[in-house]
Amino acid sequence: MRNDTLQGVDGDLLVILRHAPHGTSWLREGLDAALVAAAFGRRVTLLFMGEGVTALVPGQASGPLGQKGTAPTLEMLEMYDIDTLLVEEEALARFGLAVEGLMLPARAVAAAQLPALTADHSLVLTF
Repeated sequence: MRNDTLQGVDGDLLVILRHAPHGTSWLREGLDAALVAAAFGRRVTLLFMGEGVTALVPGQASGPLGQKGTAPTLEMLEMYDIDTLLVEEEALARFGLAVEGLMLPARAVAAAQLPALTADHSLVLTF
């Protein structure tokens, strides 16, 4: 039985983003994969988990040593029709964040909802 907060969240590709915006290239690579998939007509859902939720904190700049920031890429999601953004509730709480304070509109999902969420997508990529 599906939870109401997941109603309408299904698609071709679920991209799970688990890394912070700086320190590694995993987040950028995950976003790039999502954009490419969307450009080829895939319906893409993004799920920010763990440190990945910090990518949605507004006002981020480039990382150390000029590492490219992810904010410009996140701002392009709408142009690629990627409008289903989900964030892990527990991670938001761990970092003292609220959905209302994120740079893009997103829906919070509880850990108990994750199995149903992954089952509703034909392909899941984790970065």
